Amino acid sequence: MYQGSCLCGSVKYQIHGELGPIGLCHCSRCRKANGTAFLAGAQIKPEEFKLLSGQDCLGDFESSAGVHRVFCSRCGSPIFSRRPGPPEIIRLRIGTLDTPLQTTVQSHIFFADKAPWFNFEDTAPKFAQRPA
Repeated sequence: MYQGSCLCGSVKYQIHGELGPIGLCHCSRCRKANGTAFLAGAQIKPEEFKLLSGQDCLGDFESSAGVHRVFCSRCGSPIFSRRPGPPEIIRLRIGTLDTPLQTTVQSHIFFADKAPWFNFEDTAPKFAQRPA
């Protein structure tokens, strides 16, 4: 089980299951939505995500057709993005996890669009677009 929260602590959640591979997305929308060089996320099954508190604090912004970015409306912390599907997909923002992880980044996507001011020296595969 994993636990996480937003910056102000209003939103708290648990994940009863495993995280998918950790990936970094370098597309311009993810950079803007997170205010940094990339998004660090992992897919999770919607039925394994349980909101413990802060339902009234969650904001939802449809950043592109069918992609909803969910965030704490009090502190601005991005919590996850969702695609209604089918199949429904949740991409958790792993920076909100309070549970320590024992894994590393498995891939980079939209690497062709990466921020030119940030260098990456890891050995994870780097894809110019989203792999099929």
